[in-house]
Amino acid sequence: MSDINRIAIVGAGAWGTALAKHLSEKGLLVHLWAYEREVVDSIRSTRENRLYLPAVPLPRSLAVTNSLGEAIQDCQGILFVVPSHVARQVLQRMAPLIEAEIPVISATKGVEEDTYLLMSRVMEDVLPVPAHRKLMVLSGPSFASEVGRGQPTALCLAGGDAQLVSRFQAAFMTSSLRVYADSDMIGVQLGGALKNVMALAAGVVDGLELGFNTRAALITRGLAEMVRLGTAMGADARTFYGLSGVGDLVLTCTGTLSRNHSVGARLGKGEKLDTILGNMHAVAEGVRTARAALGMARRARVEMPIVQEINAVLFEGKSCRRAVSDLMERVAKPEKGLP
Repeated sequence: MSDINRIAIVGAGAWGTALAKHLSEKGLLVHLWAYEREVVDSIRSTRENRLYLPAVPLPRSLAVTNSLGEAIQDCQGILFVVPSHVARQVLQRMAPLIEAEIPVISATKGVEEDTYLLMSRVMEDVLPVPAHRKLMVLSGPSFASEVGRGQPTALCLAGGDAQLVSRFQAAFMTSSLRVYADSDMIGVQLGGALKNVMALAAGVVDGLELGFNTRAALITRGLAEMVRLGTAMGADARTFYGLSGVGDLVLTCTGTLSRNHSVGARLGKGEKLDTILGNMHAVAEGVRTARAALGMARRARVEMPIVQEINAVLFEGKSCRRAVSDLMERVAKPEKGLP
C-alpha cells in the first residue's frame, strides 16, 4: 500500500486526463489543471474531456480547475503532463507556488526544442534546488484512450531516490496499470521522446505503402539510433530494450492510434506538414522533437541517419521517397549488434 493520496496533475490533454481518471478511480484525491477554460467547463458539466479524450467518462471525484495554485495546494506530488514546447513557461508559473521539496513527476514525452534539454533538466533550471532530489519521470507504451478505458498497460517510473520511486509506484499501480521502477532518468526520457521521431518515419513508410519488411527495418535501425545517442548522453543501453524504449517504439510505430505515426503516414501520402498540423487539436511531439534530436546528435557527435532524413522531410521540403532511397543507399556497414 502507498501513503500517497493527494495528487495534482498539471496538463489536461489526453494523457493527463487518462492518468487523472486512473488515479481518481483508484481512490486518490486528484486535482487536474487545464489551460483551456473549455476543458474545465466540459469536464464539470459532462464529466468528459470532449476536446482531448472524448467518449471516456470521468469520475465525479475528479476535480478540475484553471488555477495552478488551487490544483497544487496541499498535494503530495505533482504529475506534470504538459507539451514540451510550453513546459518551461508552465513550470515558471508553478515554481513560486510549490513547496520546495514536493515530488514532481514528468510524464511529458518530448525535448525542449531550442535548448535540446530533457524535461528533467528543464525542471532543474526552473524549480527550487531542494526539489531536484525528488524529480521523477514516467514513460512507456501507453495510448491515452486505452488507459482511459482501463485496458492493461505497463509503464516505467524512474528517479534517483529509490524509496520515493517505490512510494509512487505503489500509488499508481492497479490491476490494469503495472508500473516498473528504474533509476535511469536519461534513458527513460530519451526513449519516450525519440520513439515519436521514429514513429513519424514509420508512418512515412506506411504512407508510401512500402510494406512490412521496410517498417521492421526502420524500427530496428531506429532503435539502434536511440541506443547510440542514449549511451553517448550517459544512459544505460539496457533501458532502451525495456518499456520506455522498444516497448513504446513498437507501439507508436505500428499502432493506428499514434498521432506521430498518423502525421508521418499523411506525409508519405503527399500532404504538406502545415496542412496536417493545422487541423490537429492534440500535439504530435515528434515534429518538435525531431529538430531537437538532430541537435542533440550533432552535439554528441552521434550519427542518426533516420533522424536526419525525417528532419529533411519535415523542414527542408525533401520528398519522402528520396529520403527512403538515401537511407537505403548509404555506404554498406557491418551490423555488429544494434548500435
